[in-house]
Formats: sequence, structure tokens, C-alpha cells
Amino acid sequence: MKAAQDIILRPVITEASMANVHMGKYTFVVDKRANKVEIAKAVETLFPGTKVLKVNTMNVLGKKKRMGRTVGYRPNWKKAIVTLDPDAKGIEFFESMV
Repeated sequence: MKAAQDIILRPVITEASMANVHMGKYTFVVDKRANKVEIAKAVETLFPGTKVLKVNTMNVLGKKKRMGRTVGYRPNWKKAIVTLDPDAKGIEFFESMV
């Protein structure tokens, strides 16, 4: 089993993800090989006092970028939207940004 820090890589800070914080949905970049159960356990481990209700995941394809004449791609990554129980404590990192 991987450590929680290896599963949850970093938060996604965009306008859309910050708008979902009020609904109890938090967005993270996660390891591409992690499944929903591992992601839920990692969030509950990293942020004590939280209870995960649902996890939605999606694979995001890297964008095509031109570098002079050659064409390259940004790396593919996996995004997870974690819905927390409304009675549980929220994640302080996101709450301080809103």
C-alpha cells in the first residue's frame, strides 16, 4: 500500500474548483494508478476530521504544445473530485483561500 502523500499529489486551485468548495467538493491531482478507495482513505488520513462520501476521478489528457517547429505534449494526469460529508470538518487549506 502506498503512503497517502504518494496518492494525493497536490490541490487544484482554479475558479471552478474554488466554487465547488462551498458544496463540500475538493479537487486534487492524484497518482494515475490510484483507485477511488485509495484516494478516499488518503484524504481521510491527510486531513483528520474529514469523512469522504464520494470520489469522482477523471484522466486528463496533456495539451499539445508547440516549441518552435516541433510539437510536444504536456504530461497526462489524473484528477479527483472528493465530496465530503456535510457534518464533517472541511479542509482548512481550501477554506482559507475562499
